Amino acid sequence: MNRNRTAASVLMAAAALVAGVLTAAAPTAAASDAPASFRQQHSQGFWTAERMRSATPLDVTAAPGAGRLEVATSAAPTRIAPTTASTTASTTASSPAVSPAAFPQAGGAWTGGGAVVKTSGRVFFTMGGRTASCSGDSITSTNGSTVITAGHCVKYQGAWHTNWVFVPAYNNGSAPYGQWSATKTFATDQWAASEDMNHDVGYAVVAPLNGQKLSQVVGAQGLLFNGGYNKRMYSFGFPAASPYDGTKLVYCSGNSGKDFLLTKDHSLACNMTGGSSGGPWFQDFNEATGLGTQVSVNSFGYTFLPNRMYGPYLGNEAKAAYDKAQTT
Repeated sequence: MNRNRTAASVLMAAAALVAGVLTAAAPTAAASDAPASFRQQHSQGFWTAERMRSATPLDVTAAPGAGRLEVATSAAPTRIAPTTASTTASTTASSPAVSPAAFPQAGGAWTGGGAVVKTSGRVFFTMGGRTASCSGDSITSTNGSTVITAGHCVKYQGAWHTNWVFVPAYNNGSAPYGQWSATKTFATDQWAASEDMNHDVGYAVVAPLNGQKLSQVVGAQGLLFNGGYNKRMYSFGFPAASPYDGTKLVYCSGNSGKDFLLTKDHSLACNMTGGSSGGPWFQDFNEATGLGTQVSVNSFGYTFLPNRMYGPYLGNEAKAAYDKAQTT
């Protein structure tokens, strides 16, 4: 008998008893049959202000399936530097650098300025006949057009989302820097094959808008792969489920840990709700400039552990998917 599988099964059963309802992203395809990318199709003008406001926040509360857990890699860290927007002197020029001065913060509106105001945004897509939302972040890439988000924000329950757009600096139905339509979406091989919560990472390559690339307009945050655990962390997103309404950029901050239950994810005290999935986690974050080093995304919460967010460890698997996306 597999001891790890048995322990995980016991924990899952206990969680279900405590929570009453426990949902998870279910395996849907064999690894050899699941493509890790999807060519997007769009309807121009689909995302009106009202449709964006009414999009359902996608929320995943989960206990990952037994027998699919892995040990974090010990590969050397890979760091990618941030990119500044070419339309301003710097990514912070259009907004004041006012520090929120709250650390730790379990969840509150971001009152500072800086690059994160423009690189972060809401993600909208159609899923199973309904409109839904997540969060995302513009990241440095070879093509200058790559957004990082959660895997379940590009593919969920066996189906790839369509009509996928990124709206940086979203503001209550308005898109101050435009709507950026994805031409292709990607996920880690592990998420594409079996929706493994350890690898809940997705990317989108967006088409140019008005002759410019995404990073030229809003800038792009740097990344770090295989960066380790237990960091001073900031998390951002656009939670749209109560008590939030999706109109504001929200942040959490604190000293992160590691999931002690069923995944190898980062863990952070945070009360963000559905719709924040895919929002960026930064280490080395500077409140004055709004720049940091992205090391994860909002992924899921256990229903029996409220006010705690989990984000996948960006290891070799997330790096491989990033390399595919950034060179598309």
